[in-house]
Parts: sequence; structure tokens; C-alpha cells
Amino acid sequence: MSNQIPQHLLKDRYWSSLLHLFTNHPKLKSVLTTKYFDMSDETVKMQALKRKAAPWSTSERIILNLALHLFNERNKFNLTDLDYLDDNNQQLALEAIKIRFFRR
Repeated sequence: MSNQIPQHLLKDRYWSSLLHLFTNHPKLKSVLTTKYFDMSDETVKMQALKRKAAPWSTSERIILNLALHLFNERNKFNLTDLDYLDDNNQQLALEAIKIRFFRR
């Protein structure tokens, strides 16, 4: 699906932080499909993603929750959850946070 992502979404700090996590995390990448994303309408089926993630590992759900929070702050996220991530996932999370808050 990455070849179907409009360029203007890759430049948007909300979309680009979400997409950074979804394109670089194996579990999230597996659900980067039209079942959960409509790039033409620029919508994300957040509740469906959360239902899909119910059986995932804690760290996989943390990354998903971070992605959804960076996209829309109505999705609450506890920063201390980052303590449960391994070094690679912490690095990925910090990159997404930088994209969302520090990219100009």
C-alpha cells in the first residue's frame, strides 16, 4: 500500500508520524491495508485496528496506540508505556515522536 500513499500525506506531520510507525513496524505493516485505511478519504478505522490488535503482544499494542495518538490526540497514550518496549521499538517510537512534534 505504500505506493498508494499520497505525497501530501507524507508531508503532513500527523499522517507522517502514523505512517512512519505503520511502514517500519512489522505487525503494523501487516495491517496497512485498505481494510483499515482509506487514503482518498484520508481516514483511519481506529476502532477496527484496536479490535484487530486485541490479541497482539503488549509492545505491539503500545506501538499501535502511539501511532493512533500521534495521528489524533483523542487517542490517549501513556508515555511510561514506552518503558515496555525494546531498544528497537523505543527508537522507532522516538523517531515518530520527532516527526510529529519537531518536523518543520
